[in-house]
Amino acid sequence: MSEKPVVLVANRGEIAMRIIAAARRIGASPVLAASTADADSPAARAADRVIVIGPAPAAASYLRPEQVAQAAVQAGAAVVHPGYGFLSEQPKLCELLEEEGIAFAGPRPETLRAVGDKGSARQVAIDAGVPVASGIEISDVANVAHLGEQIGYPLLIKAIHGGGGRGIRLVHNSEELAELAPQAAAEAVAAFGNGALYLERYYGKARHVEVQVFGDGFGRAWIFGDRDCSVQRRHQKLIEECPAPHLSDARRKLLHDSSRALVKALKYRGAGTVEFLVDTETEDVVFLEVNARIQVEHPVTEEAFGIDLVSAQLRLALGQDPELPDVGPVPHAVAMEIRINAEDPNADFMPNSGTISSVSWPRGPGIRIDTQIVEGYKFPPFYDSLMAKLIVRAHSREAAVAAVLAAARNTRIEGLKTTLPMHEFVLSHPDFASGPVPTSWFGPVWEERKETR
Repeated sequence: MSEKPVVLVANRGEIAMRIIAAARRIGASPVLAASTADADSPAARAADRVIVIGPAPAAASYLRPEQVAQAAVQAGAAVVHPGYGFLSEQPKLCELLEEEGIAFAGPRPETLRAVGDKGSARQVAIDAGVPVASGIEISDVANVAHLGEQIGYPLLIKAIHGGGGRGIRLVHNSEELAELAPQAAAEAVAAFGNGALYLERYYGKARHVEVQVFGDGFGRAWIFGDRDCSVQRRHQKLIEECPAPHLSDARRKLLHDSSRALVKALKYRGAGTVEFLVDTETEDVVFLEVNARIQVEHPVTEEAFGIDLVSAQLRLALGQDPELPDVGPVPHAVAMEIRINAEDPNADFMPNSGTISSVSWPRGPGIRIDTQIVEGYKFPPFYDSLMAKLIVRAHSREAAVAAVLAAARNTRIEGLKTTLPMHEFVLSHPDFASGPVPTSWFGPVWEERKETR
């Protein structure tokens, strides 16, 4: 019998558990690269082996490409899976692994550079015939007041190398632009090590719709439908669903064709997401960015289409057939995901940490829980506040909303404040039930709820 290939899991939390499960599914041996804070985590116990890559702070461990590459060599890894966040879109890790003859479960370094810079990604989209919003790069944050007139107000300041809602500011006039651009640049430097910014037209009544893609690295593209991720707080996604509701056939075709064109133009390798704004007033569809990695919300697509994207990533990286089907534009099922965070929604979503005293998950047909938390787990203060993802599959959107609401109400997590009360509020709201809502919807209705309590 041939020796199992080793998969180094260069991440933590629920996505580490997900990659470990996928590695076992394809007959590989998962080894976890962990910080000292995660060395005895549930993910560490689920792996075949743990290699400590540094102390608790991510900057000294998970964000150190040389440490991860060294761990891969030490583990005898055939492939490294970076999950999302951390080093998942950093070309340096890819290049270090290439020098050691170790595969990376993601795009090539040149692809990461092309789409990691939003200015470059925008140009790739334009060249591929993908619709983009009007925009312009900022060359000097101290001299920006005049630039807004070229696009028109309101507009967004956005970090070129950003993500997760950081480095973004909404601007209504030239005075705000002059004031907020330096703030956005400083935030971008702190979060991404680069303060480059650009301005983009703001669509105040837009939905956030994204397309799940997978490429073989030579131009072949699989398109696995679309997701609506419009329930957001400060540009952070809270709820995702597949397929995106109430899209016309023409809009859906434009989204999918545009995404396919980008995969082919980039010779994209592995799983990725092409993000768009779909305006509810002008009917515009405009490109936002390419997320060159697996997404937090990938389970809704997996459940809706009955596929395993993470196993496909690993198979492709190992030189195997990814074993993905060709599918139609709309799945037969509807899937919905809520992100359960260790945050207090009644205290401005303040993150909290501590020991999980008890956990009880809902059960039933079509329910999936992606998590690493268990009773007694000490939720650490060093990382993202994501605790778990609750995903429900149903035969219609109406049934999915009812099922995920019931599942949320039957979830018990004791010891920490969580965002479950916020999810119950959203899922019960008539606006969400009738759907879809724009990205600007959540903030005002949540504030209104607080004022009327």
